[in-house]
Amino acid sequence: MEQLASRSVAVVIPAYKVADSIVSVIESIPEAIRHIIVVDDGCPQGSGKIVQELVSDPRVRVVFNDSNQGVGGAMITGYKAALESIDAEIIVKVDGDGQMDPSLIASLVSPIIRGDADYTKGNRFDSLEDLEQMPKIRIFGNAVLSIFSKFSSGYWDITDPTNGFTAIHRSVLNRIRLDKLRPGYFFESDMLFRLSIIRAVVADVPMSSQYGNEKSNLNIRKVIGEFPRRHFVNLCKRTFYNYYLREWSIASFELPVGVVLFFFGLIFGVTSWVSASAQGVAATTGQVMLSAVPVILGTQFILAFLNYDVGATPRRPRHLD
Repeated sequence: MEQLASRSVAVVIPAYKVADSIVSVIESIPEAIRHIIVVDDGCPQGSGKIVQELVSDPRVRVVFNDSNQGVGGAMITGYKAALESIDAEIIVKVDGDGQMDPSLIASLVSPIIRGDADYTKGNRFDSLEDLEQMPKIRIFGNAVLSIFSKFSSGYWDITDPTNGFTAIHRSVLNRIRLDKLRPGYFFESDMLFRLSIIRAVVADVPMSSQYGNEKSNLNIRKVIGEFPRRHFVNLCKRTFYNYYLREWSIASFELPVGVVLFFFGLIFGVTSWVSASAQGVAATTGQVMLSAVPVILGTQFILAFLNYDVGATPRRPRHLD
């Protein structure tokens, strides 16, 4: 807590349908935190007005979005307010539903204060005991999304990408075009992609969540259709930016060669098999080899690219520049 008190830290709390918990969340924020920004994201329960009426803490400031913009939109508003009106060095995101333990803020910002990271996030997968408290559907969903996020962001050592308990250094946040971030539930994953583009260092911080009777506003059907598509788009963008636009490396050649060889062998093998089956004969040894060899070589080139990409994970924090 001493380190926390020596730094100017702000907490941004997006508030949407959290009228029953927002006051208790604010009251649990450590005294070492200098600023608290509550963003009423068009809340039909009037969470922002409740805070204004019931909370007298001088650290608290309430800002309002005219309409509901999603958790990402609320955070964009909160980030802008923090950058424009206060002197916070580190900006932390805490949800208003009470699932996050504000006493862990000190642990969350510690890697940034030490100069080990630019952006930190909670990781609910660190402890098997804590996982027992998490609904099974969330465990499965987060595991799948973690795999997608590793490809799209390039942060191969990061897990639990949708975790909303985060902290970021002011100078790094200033490098990100906030208006480019997705305003909905893809916000945390899109933030990782944007951080990878500026080569920021991201670190996981073990944490546990408390699951009560709160109801999530997340539309599972929408996520199933949106998240894989968004991750694929970000993967393509990141690959182009990092391996063809910004600089060239051996990986810039391994990927296209691998893809061409793999699909040539696959397509040739399938068409040869279909043609041979239609004629009632077996495919020739030459046809099998001409199909198998490119597939094997292509796979090796793609794996070599992935190995290079894993090794290219950012290691030097940008806020130290």
